Amino acid sequence: MFNTLTDEIEIFRSIEGKRSKLFSCGPSLYRRPHIGNYRTFLYEDILQRYLEYLGYEVVRLISLTDIEDKTILESREKGLSLRDLVEKNRRIFSEDSELLKMRTPTYKACMMVCTSTAIEEAAKLIRKLLEKEYAYYFNHKGRLNVYFDPLKFQGFGKLSKLDMSNWPRKKRRFHRDTYPGTPWNQGDFILWHGYKEGDVDFWETEIGKGRPAWNIQDAATITKYLGSTIDVACGGIDNLTRHHDYTIAIVESASGKNLAPYWLHGQHLFVNGEKMSKSKGNVYYPEDLTKIGYTGEQIRFFLIYAHYRKRLNFTFEKLKNTSKKLDAFRNIIQDLGKARSKETSIRAMKLVNSLRQTFEKHMNRDLAVKDAFDSTFSIVSKLDILNKKGKLSHESACLTLSNLRRINDVLQVVF
Repeated sequence: MFNTLTDEIEIFRSIEGKRSKLFSCGPSLYRRPHIGNYRTFLYEDILQRYLEYLGYEVVRLISLTDIEDKTILESREKGLSLRDLVEKNRRIFSEDSELLKMRTPTYKACMMVCTSTAIEEAAKLIRKLLEKEYAYYFNHKGRLNVYFDPLKFQGFGKLSKLDMSNWPRKKRRFHRDTYPGTPWNQGDFILWHGYKEGDVDFWETEIGKGRPAWNIQDAATITKYLGSTIDVACGGIDNLTRHHDYTIAIVESASGKNLAPYWLHGQHLFVNGEKMSKSKGNVYYPEDLTKIGYTGEQIRFFLIYAHYRKRLNFTFEKLKNTSKKLDAFRNIIQDLGKARSKETSIRAMKLVNSLRQTFEKHMNRDLAVKDAFDSTFSIVSKLDILNKKGKLSHESACLTLSNLRRINDVLQVVF
């Protein structure tokens, strides 16, 4: 896999042998996820499924951000309670995950948890950071907040290759959870929003009343459910600036251990060559595509078919073409299931035996799903021709289908 931390393709080696811990940055529940978000979640789903295919016992954690500046503001603007807003969007995410055949909490190896379940862990981490003097209290507009000083953490910005020699020595603080765009905020970032009279959403903790900032919530969720060391951390390319380096700095400052040896980041999904935005009216959700006749498998296939580290451009023409390709593949498989010949040619047996080997060769190259699928399609098409010539036995066809079902354990688009 391509490791963003080292900028190199590396052989994956789990810390605990055949047991692997995987973390995915899930959605913020201030809004429902769009198909660009699901592109990220799906490459992570493919990673989990392929590790399982290879024999790993995978424990995957997906964080759902339910308490932050954005959810609070959105709930006020919509006249909803915070709980009602996030529950509505959590339900939609769960339904979309089922539609797109993503691992869900019904599967024992996948935890999908709200970050508010780790409030006490966040307070515990902040207390450690205060004791070690990586963090400090500061009163901002009547709130006794807590901030992290990046200059105190040696190696800050190592994931995004940040040049700390340009970091200003004059004290600056960033008080909000997030800021627009992806430039670096060169200053101290907030960990804790202290309580202010009139606040509705706050907790009583060992460091006082308030709520954790978004910046610490993934760190708290990871350490609570997976511990201070995991194998792989994943997210979209937007997480590479600020967010993931913040998480590394928090966890490693508190624990003294490396958080994760492998970091993966997926590229953007554009629509007709442009970024998705409500102002352009080009934001699409899975529901928009199912309403016009596309299935969950077709949507999933479109989103996983391009390499996860390459920008993908969505158009309805491209969606139609990939759907046709998938349908053609599935039709051939149905025909193979009807094979009744009693003999199999040597050529056919070689093709049958090469199915999984060929699939694995491409998947082992940083999850090259497109190449893996296309190679599988090519082999199956050749078997279809031999089947029509009576050179594929029923037994060999059954073995072919068995191999394809194993492949589909990863892809989830064939059967």
